[in-house]
Amino acid sequence: MSDLKQEILDLKNRRGAVILAHNYQSADIQDVADHVGDSLGLARIAKNTDARVIAFCGVHFMAETAKIVNPDKIVVLPDRDAGCSLEQSCPAPQLEQFLKANADRNYYVVAYINCSAAVKALSDVICTSGNAVRIVEQAPADRPILFVPDENLGAWVMERTGRPMDLWKGSCYVHVEFTRDSIQRIKDEHPGALVVAHPECTQAVRLLADEVCSTEQMVSFCRNAPVNDIIVVTESGMLHRLRKECPGKNLITGPTDRCACADCRYMKMNTLAKLRDCLDKLEPRIEMDEELRRRAEAPLLRMLEQSA
Repeated sequence: MSDLKQEILDLKNRRGAVILAHNYQSADIQDVADHVGDSLGLARIAKNTDARVIAFCGVHFMAETAKIVNPDKIVVLPDRDAGCSLEQSCPAPQLEQFLKANADRNYYVVAYINCSAAVKALSDVICTSGNAVRIVEQAPADRPILFVPDENLGAWVMERTGRPMDLWKGSCYVHVEFTRDSIQRIKDEHPGALVVAHPECTQAVRLLADEVCSTEQMVSFCRNAPVNDIIVVTESGMLHRLRKECPGKNLITGPTDRCACADCRYMKMNTLAKLRDCLDKLEPRIEMDEELRRRAEAPLLRMLEQSA
């Protein structure tokens, strides 16, 4: 495995590439990456990088986002089929049809970054779990908000802001596997532990949490928590980074009803071998129509400005 990692580093230097990895990637990919973070942090890094090639170890919409803000750079994704249930839950033609049918409402569309470029192009502003509250607070007061595609994140934002929104019926298949019963059981096993959960979880799970926040914010929460035992309710890959950055804490994986942890099958489609191959061949490559890219870029840049 060390030889494979060395191959990746050699190819990265030869290509003038940067390797970005989401917090949900496998431990070996996180360890070889230049930057590990959440969607917001990686979007900022992608926008500002000087690298000629961006190898994005995440899912398709993340690599696509990097291409939107870097039209002149080569963006590759280790596995072309690494998708996202949230992206799939909101097809652009369906959203466009809905907006046309409700044109009289003049919706202000806030799109969670977990969506396709075509959906971003139909939106007014993008958000991540880390800045969604701030973005919604800046939405025009005289327009109704349509929040797509994650209804759980949208419901949490409404709780935090008091701002009514119409919610698209989408969800992350991983985070909805956590249930009130599964989290209550692990709390009972660790009565002194704090619980930190991602806002893509259902309300029943969020109500059991001491803190609800993005993956990036989980790092500071765990580091500064006044207790050692912390139950982390999100995709299992996050535990690797947390254990590296919070070595004094006992980090406990939040279970689901069917297993001891929750893995995203899409995130785990990327492997070191596929990363090596994509840097070698510069494939699979992210490409898109320039007009679509420009329309998708505007709400992304608006997000970056409003969350600066």
